[in-house]
Amino acid sequence: MIPSRILGAGLAVAILLAGSGVSAQQVQVESYMLDNGMEFLLLPRYEQPNSIMAAWVARVGSVNETPGMTGISHFFEHMMFKGTNTIGTRDPQGDARLRRSQETVRAQLRKLHLTEQYDRWKAGKIDDPWNPSNDTAEMAELREELRSLMKEQGQITVKNEFDRIYSNMGGTRMNAFTSHDLTFYFINVPSNKFELWAWMESDRLVDSVFREFYEERDVVHEERRMRTESTPTGIFQEQFDAMFWQSSPYSWPVIGWTSDLNSYTRAQAESYYETYYAPNNLVGVIVGDFQPDEVRPLIKKYFGRLKRGKDAPPVVTMEMKQLAEKVMKAECDCPPQVEVRYHTVPFDHPDEFAFEVMSQVLNGRTGRLYKAMVEGSEIAASAGVGQDSRKYAGAFSFSGQCKGDATPEQLVEAWDAEVEKLRSEPVTERELQKVKNQMLADSYRRLQDNFFLMLQVGYYEALGGWEYINTSPAKLNEVTADDIMEVANRYFDETNRSIALYTRKGGAIATPMDPEMEALSPEQQAQAKQILNHIKGQRNVQQLQAMRAQMEGAVSQAPADQRAFVEYLMRKIDEQIATLEAEE
Repeated sequence: MIPSRILGAGLAVAILLAGSGVSAQQVQVESYMLDNGMEFLLLPRYEQPNSIMAAWVARVGSVNETPGMTGISHFFEHMMFKGTNTIGTRDPQGDARLRRSQETVRAQLRKLHLTEQYDRWKAGKIDDPWNPSNDTAEMAELREELRSLMKEQGQITVKNEFDRIYSNMGGTRMNAFTSHDLTFYFINVPSNKFELWAWMESDRLVDSVFREFYEERDVVHEERRMRTESTPTGIFQEQFDAMFWQSSPYSWPVIGWTSDLNSYTRAQAESYYETYYAPNNLVGVIVGDFQPDEVRPLIKKYFGRLKRGKDAPPVVTMEMKQLAEKVMKAECDCPPQVEVRYHTVPFDHPDEFAFEVMSQVLNGRTGRLYKAMVEGSEIAASAGVGQDSRKYAGAFSFSGQCKGDATPEQLVEAWDAEVEKLRSEPVTERELQKVKNQMLADSYRRLQDNFFLMLQVGYYEALGGWEYINTSPAKLNEVTADDIMEVANRYFDETNRSIALYTRKGGAIATPMDPEMEALSPEQQAQAKQILNHIKGQRNVQQLQAMRAQMEGAVSQAPADQRAFVEYLMRKIDEQIATLEAEE
């Protein structure tokens, strides 16, 4: 699975290391269903004493959004840490009054944006109806009033109290992430603090107040600027996604479009929350040192008070069949590179497993792409592939970075040559057995840690069923050379693909690659670049420390060829922390 670009850096590493694999081990999960429809998946394990990974997953991501509301699933990830009437404020009544006042002022501003400002924009008088520099005098006055109310609220807000309560009680690794298909909240707590977790999490579900609603939207804007707009290919990647997905709601970014982040109201947010954060759309995941008979009563006591909601509406718009090749050409301040992406299959589709095994045959220093493009023709500095099986659709991508004077078009030609081999020549038995053995060994390691198990159980459950952990190994092991040839011939057609060609912008100067980065495998380099963009854009030292803690947990369980990758990212986090502390 390829993680969402919104994932925190540490969590991205964890899921990359916790991907699909062949396993001889069966995971025994107990399902406990409350009357309100909230299911809990219980997995007691005693290898890590006095430690529980506790999580809950909302079956909602950007795929569930609609135009005008894009990015709201990720926005809720932020809101859920802002506290309740019990946590996060010194004055609940005053806080409620200030929230109402802010909403009144913001509604007036929004009306002016969508009427007068849009009219001025359409008349060519301003270039951006949402840019504060284009405010009218009335809007500037309202914006100042809103700032004053936010400042007043800040005086009675207890910042990060939710996190501090957990930390003082021994909680670690608290984090969350939003993807196209789900939103995931998790923490590690001591076994004797499970009741604290049950109260804290159920309290924010039953009494979330969306504190600092408008202030946090500014934070999300900054996050979007740092992760997307300030990176060499971020904006182009969004355009490529929108081009690739013609009709599917996967076409918009998880973080949302800028105009939508500006426009949705608290009332719209509350309606969305009531729909997708109802207990019948949530699943809890408990992994670690506990007795099921002891936690079930606590789960019922605290989460049982949540009121069942209406069933979440299904995603009905399917991706239209692509009938012609699409090509996007872009100039960027980056090395020349390419992505070739094909429409494939969703999560747990029978053909998914042939793509997963094919990826292993192609990737790595002993894989076909490295031998052909990096060592052989020497036209690529890196090259890799990956199958991205989401809940409702999937894609298979080849990406490569040019070396020397090679062009993106040459990488496409080299990829096409590899595709032709896959179509016409069976993968050798030796290649198949080698990658299956490696997948078996890696997967067994990943089942030894509570953190990785929690991630896999919750992630797979939200996509279709946690049982995937137990059923996928046999399906992967059954993949044959004929299966790989069959999917290559069925899906790798020019009319079923989109190509992004990136060339260096005129005047941009090539920068030498970090020697530590150069020592990584090609696919690790591609992953590291994406994660480093997030690390460099992170200005919160506590968040960086949390990312590092997650990576430290990943190192001990990582295969040998992944440890250098994780350790490299940990060093980069240390550098960013040192930079921020020096600035302070």
